[in-house]
Amino acid sequence: MSHSSVFTRAPERGANLRSDLMLRLRSVWVAKMLATSVGIGGFFVAYFWVLNHPLFTVTVMPLIWIDRMVGFRPEALPVYLSLWLYVSMAPALLKTGRELLMYALAALALATTGLAIFIVCPTTVPVFAIDWSAHASIAFLKTVDVAANACPSLHVAFAVFTAVWLDHLLRAMRAGPLLRTLNALWCVAIAYSTLATRQHVALDVIAGALMGATFALIHMRVARSIQARR
Repeated sequence: MSHSSVFTRAPERGANLRSDLMLRLRSVWVAKMLATSVGIGGFFVAYFWVLNHPLFTVTVMPLIWIDRMVGFRPEALPVYLSLWLYVSMAPALLKTGRELLMYALAALALATTGLAIFIVCPTTVPVFAIDWSAHASIAFLKTVDVAANACPSLHVAFAVFTAVWLDHLLRAMRAGPLLRTLNALWCVAIAYSTLATRQHVALDVIAGALMGATFALIHMRVARSIQARR
C-alpha cells in the first residue's frame, strides 16, 4: 500500500504531528484551494436555483419534541456560518490529487442527491412567531435563504460528512483525543445552530445527519476497495 494513501497510518510512531500536518497542508494545495472554492460556489448556484424554482407543492415540515427543547438563539448564527470553514478542513488534509478527486466526487454525489430530493419533494420550515426585524443578521439570512430546501438539511449532512472524514484523518495522523473531541463538538454545534437559528427543524437535522454519515461511510469503503487493488 502506498505511503500517500489516506488510509496509511501516518506519521510513524514518534514522528511529529505538526510536521505531518504541514506536509498535508502543503500537498497539492493549489488544487485543494481551487476545488474547494469552485465546489462551494457551484453548490450555491445550484442550491439557490432549486430553492427559487420548486416544481411541486412545498411541504411544511412538522415540529417534534426536540424543536420545543431548543430555543431561538440568534447568537448561534456565526456557528451556523462556520460550516463553510469547517467543510474545507478535511480536503485540506488530503495528500494527493487522486484522494482529492475521490473526495470531490463524494461531495458532489452528496450535494446532487440532496438537491434531487428537494426537486422531487420540496420542503420548508414552519412560520415561527419571531419578529425577524429585531434580529438584523438573522433577518438578512432569511431574505437570502428562505428556510426552504429543508429536509434533509444539507447543512447538517455536509457537517457530518466532514466530521467523519476529519476524525478518520486525525486518527491516521495519530492526533490526540482533544482534537478529535473538538472536531465532534464543532459538528454538533453546527447541527444545533441550524435549530437555534430556526433554519431547520429537528427532522431535517436527523435526516441530514443520516445522509451525511451514510455517504461518508460509503465513500470510505469505496476508497479502501480502490486502494486495496493498487
